[in-house]
Amino acid sequence: MSTIAYRTALIVGAGAGISASVARAFTAAGLKVALAARNTEKLAALAAELDAPAFALDAAKPEAVAKLFEDAEARLGPLDVAVYNASARARGPLAELVPAEVEQALAVSAFGGFLVAREAARRMIPRGQGAIFFTGASASVKGYAQSAPFAMGKFALRGLAQSAARELAPKGVHVAHFVIDGAVRSATRPDPAGRPDSTLDPDAIAQTYLDVLRQSRSAWTWEVELRPWVETF
Repeated sequence: MSTIAYRTALIVGAGAGISASVARAFTAAGLKVALAARNTEKLAALAAELDAPAFALDAAKPEAVAKLFEDAEARLGPLDVAVYNASARARGPLAELVPAEVEQALAVSAFGGFLVAREAARRMIPRGQGAIFFTGASASVKGYAQSAPFAMGKFALRGLAQSAARELAPKGVHVAHFVIDGAVRSATRPDPAGRPDSTLDPDAIAQTYLDVLRQSRSAWTWEVELRPWVETF
């Protein structure tokens, strides 16, 4: 496994779970990390633990995302890695969904990913290297009943990742999409008794992000699907 060529990372949509594990894994590997979320209060403990700056962000606002990159670079220096982990949901029967809520869900899940990728690409292309990672879900590849807005957003994010990977890889920027296909383990969602490892361990997910970050450009992954042994295909 090759060493990591990157020194800084910005994680958008940071919080507990996957993003916290990714932040810890990146920090342990020697990267300086910045965190961004709508509510920075929930990031206080993680930011203190990792000595990482935390920024408030509405990921669906172009000017806010542009300022985030400027502020993060002022603290860390040039950003080598951008991780988009933000998403939003609007649940319910299709005929009863509120258009404004669906619009907001799509803005966060997909449009925000575009804005972050755009700012990252503007910085990474001139340097000829960088990595842009997107966190997907089961809904990236299969839409569930009464969850149309989440599927719409995640399908769009996957399309963005696929298009960006083809465009940016020849320019030295590694784009990868991670399909998290299953329930993620947490303090409030432990493995059921008698079924060990039936939920996704966020630290194991983070290890995969780190492994992909270490890949040689001669064999880059554009998409990884991660699922526990109990999950059906």
